[in-house]
Amino acid sequence: MTSSLDAISTALQRRRVRPSLPRLSPRAVSWLQVGALAFVLVVLFALPTVLFLVVSFFDYDRTGIYPAFILDNYRDLLTTPATIRVYLSSLKFAVIVWAITLLLGFNIAYFLIFHIRSAAVRTVLFLLCAIPFWTSGIIRAIAWIPFLGRNGALNQSLMFLGLTSKPLDFLLFSDFAVIVTYINLFTLLMVGPIANSLAKIDPALIEAVTISSSSR
Repeated sequence: MTSSLDAISTALQRRRVRPSLPRLSPRAVSWLQVGALAFVLVVLFALPTVLFLVVSFFDYDRTGIYPAFILDNYRDLLTTPATIRVYLSSLKFAVIVWAITLLLGFNIAYFLIFHIRSAAVRTVLFLLCAIPFWTSGIIRAIAWIPFLGRNGALNQSLMFLGLTSKPLDFLLFSDFAVIVTYINLFTLLMVGPIANSLAKIDPALIEAVTISSSSR
C-alpha cells in the first residue's frame, strides 16, 4: 500500500515539473514590443516620405515623370510669388489661431480644474466639449456655412436685432471664416494638455501663493 502511494506521489511530482521555456533578455523584449509599431511607421510613413523626397527631384511634363536630379522644382516652389503668398498667409493664420486658441484653452482649462470641484461634473463638461469631435473635421468645417452665410443664422439674427441693415459678406469665404473654423477645430486640442498640466498642480501650493501675495 505504501509503495503504491509513493508511486502515485512520484508520478504527480513528475507531471508538475514542466520544462522551463527559454527566457528572453530585457533588451529582446523591448525590441519585440516596439517592433510592430516600428514596422508600421517605417512602411506607412518613412518609406512614402523618402519616395516623395526622391521624386521631388525628378523632371516632369504633361505626359509623365522622368528620373533625373534637378532643382527646378524647389526653385519654382521657393521663388514663385504665389507660393510665397501662400506661406505668409499660412503663417499668419497659424499665429492668429494659436494665440486665440491658447487664450481660450487656458481659460476653459483653468475653469474646469480650479472652479469645478466635482470630478464627475468636470468630466461631463469636458465630454460635452468633445461631442463635436465625434464627427469628421470636414463636416464640422462645412457646418459653418449655413451659420455664417448671407442667409445664415448669424446674419438673420443681426438684421432682426437691427444691428445691420444688410447681410455681412465678410463672415463667409474670408479670412474671418478660416480663423473661426480653425479655432473651432483646435480649441479642444489646446484645452486637453493645459487641463492635464493644471490638474497636477497642488491646490495647497496655489492657496499658499494666494495667502503670501495678499499679506504683502
